[in-house]
Amino acid sequence: MKPNLWLVTASILFSVLCLAAARYSDGFNAISQEDPFETPRTVSQTPSTVPLSPQESMKTFRLPKGYHLELVASEPMVSEPVALAWDGNARLYVAQMETYMQTVLATDQDKPRSRVMLLEDTNGEGKMDKSSVFIDHLLMPRAILTVGHELLVNETDSYDIYAYQDTNGDGKADKKRPVFQSKRKAFGNVEHQRSGLDWNLDNWIYETIDPIRYRYKNGVLKADTLPNAAGQWGLTHDDYGRVFFSRAAAGIAASGFQINPAYGQLDFPDAFEEGFNHVWSAIKTPDVNGGPKTLRPDSTMADFTSICGQSVFRGDRLPTSMFGDYIVSEPVARVIRRANIQNKDGKILLSNVYHQDEFISSTDMNFRPINTYTGPDGCLYIVDMYRGIIQESTWAQPGSYLYGQIKTKGLDKNVQRGRIYRLVYDGMKPGPTPKLLSEPTRRLITYLAYPNGWWRDNAQKEIIVRNDKSVVASLKQIALGEKGVLAEKPSIITRMHALWTLEGLDAIDKPIILTTLNDPVPEVRKTAVWLSEPWLKQNDAQLIDKLESLKNDDSYDVLSQLVLSLSYSKADKANAIAQSVLAGHADNVVLTGIERTLKKAEEIRQIGSSRLAALNPADRQMVREGAQIFTALCATCHGSQGQGTPTKMAPHLAGKFKLLENRDEVIKILLQGLTGPVEGVTYHELMPPMGTNSDEWIASVLTYVRLELGMQSFPEMSSGYMNNFVLVKPEQVKKIREQTASRTKPWTWDELIQERDRLKLGKK
Repeated sequence: MKPNLWLVTASILFSVLCLAAARYSDGFNAISQEDPFETPRTVSQTPSTVPLSPQESMKTFRLPKGYHLELVASEPMVSEPVALAWDGNARLYVAQMETYMQTVLATDQDKPRSRVMLLEDTNGEGKMDKSSVFIDHLLMPRAILTVGHELLVNETDSYDIYAYQDTNGDGKADKKRPVFQSKRKAFGNVEHQRSGLDWNLDNWIYETIDPIRYRYKNGVLKADTLPNAAGQWGLTHDDYGRVFFSRAAAGIAASGFQINPAYGQLDFPDAFEEGFNHVWSAIKTPDVNGGPKTLRPDSTMADFTSICGQSVFRGDRLPTSMFGDYIVSEPVARVIRRANIQNKDGKILLSNVYHQDEFISSTDMNFRPINTYTGPDGCLYIVDMYRGIIQESTWAQPGSYLYGQIKTKGLDKNVQRGRIYRLVYDGMKPGPTPKLLSEPTRRLITYLAYPNGWWRDNAQKEIIVRNDKSVVASLKQIALGEKGVLAEKPSIITRMHALWTLEGLDAIDKPIILTTLNDPVPEVRKTAVWLSEPWLKQNDAQLIDKLESLKNDDSYDVLSQLVLSLSYSKADKANAIAQSVLAGHADNVVLTGIERTLKKAEEIRQIGSSRLAALNPADRQMVREGAQIFTALCATCHGSQGQGTPTKMAPHLAGKFKLLENRDEVIKILLQGLTGPVEGVTYHELMPPMGTNSDEWIASVLTYVRLELGMQSFPEMSSGYMNNFVLVKPEQVKKIREQTASRTKPWTWDELIQERDRLKLGKK
């Protein structure tokens, strides 16, 4: 938008922002039926698996009245798209996993043949008309983030993150530099590796799977360890800096949003309305991992199974009723869920906007939505992989129910396509194209008041990346609620952005913290408490005395943040204040939950792993003993981290789901040994039998291998999953030992699998 137009229209845009912010409050759930459908939901029993053209596929969508999808890009411009990132000038980077599941057995999936595309809309019509290969020869890029004129990229099977830049304007990266590197190699199922790189309001960059976050400083990423790993595919944040993960394996559409992950993981089962996990497809969905038992009588899947790609809509070019709503994809169901977010006494609650229905659904079997975003134009963007198979090969092995569905329906034939859609609304024109990268920093400050959250986030990020301290005085004015360089007095959200921008510039000071702790607006007080943590870590007496005045605050959000932030101080008075808050609100589930979470996080820090912390002391000791055995005996052939060796002495173990799903088989391997090829690969060494060791010895080493190596890059799992599925008990080893007592020679892998399948068939 041109500078003079911004000043003229600021008051109108500000009113939209205020209306949207007001909706994201305790009272917004009073809305009865938002954006209704013109026709009732029906289920197609005869969907076609034949790929459709983008134009034909768009006819299969069902949306509420007034909403429409527009095609932004499709094949051949994009192929297997998985993630989007716009730079400050709205140029669109598209990460593509072009080797993902090209066959049902994932042939050549580990080859570096994927790309990041750079797309541009040169005429402003909303459809990309210019493309270039920004980066090629990548191994399935999975996380991207624009920072200034660079694009940060993380690839599959790697923890490393590189920054790429086009220095001559030809649309192709010609400069590459590392911004984060790790000596460890990442392993695991493609679905169980990182995603995200989400620059949050608090200036930390979050990702999924691993318990880590980053701070961008002086051109590199500095890592910070978190208590818990969280989430799978997809990550987003809202206006208030709440981070939303999702956990597809557990069918959980959102998690981790009650408190910041730096403090631990706090989730409430009743944070969702009853039946929230039920999903409502428009077609029968036979291609589910769990088989017929997971389907309803009408052949639609009953519950979430692949929930992913979430966003909180923060744009300004769709109805205000949608602002602040939670949007999440379900590619197996071929739907997109829309949920209201409510804050009730500090507890965040989600509810489906549509009763037994979904916001967007399609009868096209190849519609595979896997990511959603608020775009720079204020609209919602949807990434559709548009393919037959969505599940990774681990869940589609020959003989499985899913494998049969894929082959009989020809789902493996549709590859190398993809679509990007934009959701628009009748009578609402998409917003202007930003030019943040070329705007002066003083101008960027005004965009902290923009009604579209994309502009606010990227203005804040760009100011911090530039490290331009000339705007500090203006930012302080806005943070304190003064008009300053803005067209009018700042909104609550704009003030929060100003405070965090100061923090990112290392310009937040104690006087402004002390002042904003007295602010009449709860969200500002909460932000000030959050920002006080550097002083709390130093046990600053003046700051702690000031925080004591908030122990009777009438906002549960402020009280919750007070307890969380005070946990960083070792001062007796800080602990006394926190205990006073907790004692005064013993009936508040959020505060009592925070108390438990902080204790658990401290336990995790002492033990060193959230997985170990989920176990009882005896099982924890068994894992430690198994680690010692593995290091002494097994690491020579399998690698110190289970990564294998260059000479292929033995199979790599890290991230191997087969170690988990074949418990009895791996027990047999340790008892009697293994010879011959494994999954078609021949190794140099025979796996010797270890059956002369005790049941406890074998259980301990297998438990370590399955928990710490096999579950590398796994999402956080429940203690029940660990105990019932992952751990190997001595009595289980004893049972297998007795069953195979007459065995005198090593097993082959094929023999083990055949024996497994025969036993399963016998049970049926």
